[in-house]
Amino acid sequence: MHKEFVVVGLGRFGGSIVRELIDQGADVMAIDIASERVDEFATIATQAVVADTTDEAVLKSLGIRNFEHVIVAIGDDIQSSILTTLMLKEIGVKKITVKAQNDYHEKVLRKIGADQVVHPERDMGIRIANNILSNNVLDYLELSDEHSIMEIRVNEKIASKSLIDLDIRAKYGINIVAIKRGNNIIVSPQADENLILNDVLIIIGADVDIIRFEKKVLS
Repeated sequence: MHKEFVVVGLGRFGGSIVRELIDQGADVMAIDIASERVDEFATIATQAVVADTTDEAVLKSLGIRNFEHVIVAIGDDIQSSILTTLMLKEIGVKKITVKAQNDYHEKVLRKIGADQVVHPERDMGIRIANNILSNNVLDYLELSDEHSIMEIRVNEKIASKSLIDLDIRAKYGINIVAIKRGNNIIVSPQADENLILNDVLIIIGADVDIIRFEKKVLS
């Protein structure tokens, strides 16, 4: 089924979402209150509109409720972000994802009905910090305040060992959900699978357990 999105706010974050959605073949209505930003996306988005999204009548006139997913990527104007989210909820938008500036902003957004709240700057900071602190950590995705998915490179210390030798689940409480090996991905690897140098382990677990695994096994 062809997917249709609305992105409100065409700054760096919102603009990158528009470009990626378009590249993936989706239809995107791009909205911003600043005409110069809208002009930039006039030839990129399916439709680019100058509009004040804190006005319920404007949202209704644009037919926003007919889109399956609206992303509110408004930058520093927290009030506009909150009001826009509230208006979208009022007119019956099915799914709303909102960029939050801080934890207080997130609490308000969740209270008024945002389906998903993202902290792009904070999350990117965490990913960069993890990559800096460990040569073995390739990527990081926060699932909740206490759980994450990580990509960790197999080093000389654990290469040639099998998963059963390492006994990672029993010892550390984390799960290896897949192994990237060159261009191949081994999903739900068997316990007797031997690791090869530079394999990439995709692991999931509590942050404290992942850190413990890193320190004891990889460092």
